[in-house]
Amino acid sequence: TIITHTMGLLRSIKSDYETYEHLSLACIVAIERAECKKIKAFYQKYKGKKDLPSDLVEGYKMVVDEEFESLKIDFSELLTFEIKHLNKV
Repeated sequence: TIITHTMGLLRSIKSDYETYEHLSLACIVAIERAECKKIKAFYQKYKGKKDLPSDLVEGYKMVVDEEFESLKIDFSELLTFEIKHLNKV
């Protein structure tokens, strides 16, 4: 008798969102990858400068999911954030 056991393959599913810490609100936010390009360009352009402009991106706050004891994106409200207050997590 031959017993075969197949194992499911685990694969990494890339999210459509990247997470950032919002420094002044002290929370975690999710920003869509297309918007993240604006953030990267902003920090490259203004690297080392003290007075940063108030460029904006849209995203969502992350909230605690009690059932799974983890963070999840709250899609109920699209918010606008100043890039200068965001740090990549």
